[in-house]
Amino acid sequence: MSETVRVSEEVGAALTDGRPVVALETTLVAHGFPSGEGVAVAVESERRVRTAGGVPATIGVLDGQIRVGLAERELERFDASARKVGPRDLAAAAVQHAVGATTVGGTLAVCRSVGIRFLGTGGLGGVHRRFAARPDVSADLGELARTPVLVACSGVKSLLDVPATVELLEALGVPLLGWRTDTLPLFYRAQGGPPVPTRVETADEAASLARVHWDLGRAGVVLAQPPLDSVEDVEALIERALAAADAAGVTGGAVTPFVLAHLHRESGGRTLEVNRRLVVENAGLAAAVAVADADADRGR
Repeated sequence: MSETVRVSEEVGAALTDGRPVVALETTLVAHGFPSGEGVAVAVESERRVRTAGGVPATIGVLDGQIRVGLAERELERFDASARKVGPRDLAAAAVQHAVGATTVGGTLAVCRSVGIRFLGTGGLGGVHRRFAARPDVSADLGELARTPVLVACSGVKSLLDVPATVELLEALGVPLLGWRTDTLPLFYRAQGGPPVPTRVETADEAASLARVHWDLGRAGVVLAQPPLDSVEDVEALIERALAAADAAGVTGGAVTPFVLAHLHRESGGRTLEVNRRLVVENAGLAAAVAVADADADRGR
C-alpha cells in the first residue's frame, strides 16, 4: 500500500483479522451540517457501528495523507473550510496538504484501495436536475460501478433527478436494494420514490446478495433505507432552494451545501433533524450487514 494511505491500527487489525469494518465519509462532517454539528453526528455514527459489532473507519485527508480511521480530535479539523474531495481530488489534496473531506465517491475510492466492503452515509449523489441545460453527474456513480462496496443510504439526495439516477444505476449494473421497502426513499421522505428492483428483509439477505454480486466480478451495491421521519413538503422547499442557488450563481460542488443550508433554515430545522438521524441509522445498517457478512465468511 502507498505511504500516502495511512490506516489506523484498529482498522488495520480488523481488516487483517476479517472483522467487519464500515467506512464513513467526512464531507457530511464538514459540509452537511451547521458548524460544529457534523462532528457530533460522526461520533454518534461511529458509536452506532461499534454497537452493532463493527469497526468504524472514518476517511479523510489530513497532513499529506489519506487517513482511514480518525480520532475525534482529528474529526474536529473537518470544518467548512475543508476541501470537498471526490475520487479525482484525493491525490491533489494529499500532495497539497489540504484538509480534505471525502465525498461518497472519494470514500469509495479509498475503500477499494484498502479492502473495505461496507459504507454508511446519508444519500447518494447522482444526476442533477436540469441536466439538459447544465450536464452534471456525481462521481459517486462512477465509483459505485467499479468498487465492490455495499453502500447503506437513504436513497439519492432529494435535490437531484432521482428517476434519472435510478436509470443510470441500472445502466452501470449497480443493484438497488430496498431495505424493507418496495420504493426508493427520497432522503427526507420515506415514500414517493420509484420502485426498487429488489426488496430485502434481513441483514443476512443483503450480505448474501452483495457477496454473490461480488463473486460474479461485479462492483457496488446500494441498500436504501427509508428515514424514520419524513418532511412531506420537502419538494417545494427544494425547488425554492435550487432557484436561490441559481440566482446566487452557485454551481458544481457548492450546490449541495448551499441547498442543504437553505432547507435546514426554511424548514425550521426539520430537514436537519431528519438528516442527523438517517446518517446514524444508515451507519448502523451498514454495520449490521458487515457483521452478517463476516459471520457468513467464518462459516464457509
